[in-house]
Amino acid sequence: MLRSARHDAIEYDRLSALYRLIKMTLDELNNLPKPALIETLRQCCWSTAWVEAMADRLPVPDKETLFEQAASIWYNLSEHDWREAFTHHPKIGDINSLKEKFAGTSTSTSAWAAGEQAAVQHSSQVVLEALAEGNTRYEEKFGYIFIVCATGKSAEEMLALLQARLPNQPDEEMKIAMGEQAKITHIRLEKLLAT
Repeated sequence: MLRSARHDAIEYDRLSALYRLIKMTLDELNNLPKPALIETLRQCCWSTAWVEAMADRLPVPDKETLFEQAASIWYNLSEHDWREAFTHHPKIGDINSLKEKFAGTSTSTSAWAAGEQAAVQHSSQVVLEALAEGNTRYEEKFGYIFIVCATGKSAEEMLALLQARLPNQPDEEMKIAMGEQAKITHIRLEKLLAT
């Protein structure tokens, strides 16, 4: 059962408020103790291999180097590592999935995911149902949830992308999903370091 739009909007506002509290400078990131660094990086990407490799490469001199390292590590991981990261995303358009996925986890990840899917808050019931149906078909075909960098996209745009990607072959789709995750990670690193 889908929750009311009013309830979802309140939940989105709450998560967005929490996100605004979680920001740091590059110097602060570079100087975090290892356990805190790992937890912080995990908020940007939930691939254990990516987090560990990034933690080993810090400190870095500037944001550009951070972003280059993040991408280089990501694109050299295994499909298993990419799939691990995918499992920590809520389904596009499913607020209940968002809340369940992040229950008991860091507020930054849940707030960022809510913000990334903000446009879904204003979607029609028809679009939400089509996203739910498309998500099910996608997951049955590919074995993981539909991954798209939702930032700045309307629910209708995300639905169109989902429908366009459903006919893809598994290898082709994995490359696309992996690229979308790289975009998400980059945006989350930018948000983390927003000052």
